[in-house]
Amino acid sequence: MDHSHSHGNTGFFAVNSDLARRYWYTIAAFVGALALIRVVNLYKSQRRLRRRAGSSIECPTKPSNRFLEIWATLTAVVREASAPQLYIPLRGFSWLTPPPLGRVIALLVYWIVIIYMMASHEVIVKDAFFWERIGYRNAWVTITQVPLLYLLASKCSIIGFVVGTSHERLNWLHRWVGRTVFVTASVHGWHFYTDWVRAEFVEYQLRMQPSIKYGIGAWAVLLWILVSGLAPFRRMSYELFVLQHLLSAIIFLWLIYVHVPSKAVYNVWFAIALLCFDRACRIAMLLWQNIKLLPNKARCKGGQRIGHQAQLKAVGDSITVVTIKDVHFKWRAGQHLYLWVPRIGVAEGHPYTIACAHQLPNTCICNSIQLVVRRHNGFSKRLHQFAAKTGRKQHVTVFVSGPYGAPPRWDIYETIILISASTGASFTLPILESLLQTRKANCVKRIDFLLAAKQGDEIDFYVSRLHELIERAQEVGIELAVHIAVTQGPARFAPGSGNVQTVVAASSSSSGSNVGKPANEKVAETREQADIEQAAPLTRRRASDAASTDSHVFYSAVRPDVDGFIRGPVEATGGETSVVVCGGPSLVSRVRNCVAALSDERAVHKGTGAQGIHLFAEEYSF
Repeated sequence: MDHSHSHGNTGFFAVNSDLARRYWYTIAAFVGALALIRVVNLYKSQRRLRRRAGSSIECPTKPSNRFLEIWATLTAVVREASAPQLYIPLRGFSWLTPPPLGRVIALLVYWIVIIYMMASHEVIVKDAFFWERIGYRNAWVTITQVPLLYLLASKCSIIGFVVGTSHERLNWLHRWVGRTVFVTASVHGWHFYTDWVRAEFVEYQLRMQPSIKYGIGAWAVLLWILVSGLAPFRRMSYELFVLQHLLSAIIFLWLIYVHVPSKAVYNVWFAIALLCFDRACRIAMLLWQNIKLLPNKARCKGGQRIGHQAQLKAVGDSITVVTIKDVHFKWRAGQHLYLWVPRIGVAEGHPYTIACAHQLPNTCICNSIQLVVRRHNGFSKRLHQFAAKTGRKQHVTVFVSGPYGAPPRWDIYETIILISASTGASFTLPILESLLQTRKANCVKRIDFLLAAKQGDEIDFYVSRLHELIERAQEVGIELAVHIAVTQGPARFAPGSGNVQTVVAASSSSSGSNVGKPANEKVAETREQADIEQAAPLTRRRASDAASTDSHVFYSAVRPDVDGFIRGPVEATGGETSVVVCGGPSLVSRVRNCVAALSDERAVHKGTGAQGIHLFAEEYSF
């Protein structure tokens, strides 16, 4: 199947190859535009920090010149358009929830480019070559997208490095580009097959052109990848999904290498180069982070040449805390790494958020990393069982790869609102710690922290650390309010203890949240029926003496009012606010819609004086 065959039109191959070049020019233009936006935002961030350090300006996060005012207005418009998300609450079908509006718009733009390539330059003309011409055009459209598909799948992402994002935040686009490739490949194959059926020489074509069989095989692999990548199947066995997905990607490249003509095979080599580059970077990172030629064993018990010593602790029935000792690399709050424990899973590496901030010099002799692993099936279940059986005395050798992720700067906002559900605090708590321990200029004046869980034992680990941070916040002059909601079972938390029973928290004017009327008789019922990721009024009453000793910590046994929790700090601040959420799809979509609606209501940066609301969402996903 020589795709340069022009069936009477010698310029058709030139048109197709020209469209392929234009496709990559378009991708490069979009990446360049995002890189330029990154540069402007970097300039804005540095200017804020310089103003904070060099003067007594009350609100350094406000735009300081005409250019930044215009930029803030454009940013607010983009944020309001990109944040909203429709959530499908039907049990068993929530995985059908569409992407946020911003991603939908980006997809529509991409599909416009693809549809233009499929239908432009007089390809749809009813003549003798109608079916073949469309088949060839869509063959080029399909093969041209393949390198982008593998580029977006890389963990050592080139695009992410240029635009300042990370591979997991590009993965949604990788999936949708893959689905688009499947559609264009289907159009390609269907038009050729229809032409052969009309001419009654399907068997002759299959016999004379062996490469056709490889093309059909590549399409079948694409179909398998699409189906197996759907959330319900992906969650059945995530370890198996990762393994078969990698094998399918390699087999797909081999099949299309045999199938495509020599003039288009450069796309396959491009994809192979990207795959090899990504694997080489990851192997180099793995070796550098897990091999120490001259370990300093006097520094920490974890000092060893190969791998790291780790301590496992089972917390309750569902949480395992992994403490990895003596790591020799730095990380930022919000990053994650891949954990490999040969004793638990010989060939299984799993991503987990780093649940602690990087320690400053002279504050820790061990420079340890902590991971909080929630028990599911497979690896996490075996890990919890092993930790519960052996206790804390035994150490195991683990290997890590990372850190991955490119979280934004958190110290350039005046108010930070951190919202997390259960183990989502592994993402938000390190952000809080990093802001409180920094010794550099910091724009943050106020932090509101919300931690919600169905069961108290899910957040024991976080609550004890939160109480330690209260005094630190007072020392650095940051107003910190912590809200803890346990919606099912007894609320067992009190300051300095994870095992003291308390009641629903006392209200305070510094909480910034709406306070409902007392409803003591409904507390038991609420605990049984509440879902922490659904909205409900936050009902409170006076706490016990133990709970009220700390006026900055508020306990609740009902579902938190997320909208009210966000609105209070936003309306009280004089500068820009950052809202950070980590949780399941329903919580994330609710926060997204709340931020978009509040920004629109306040007419942010549109002449009212209301300042910007930044949103960063991290969603549970497999």
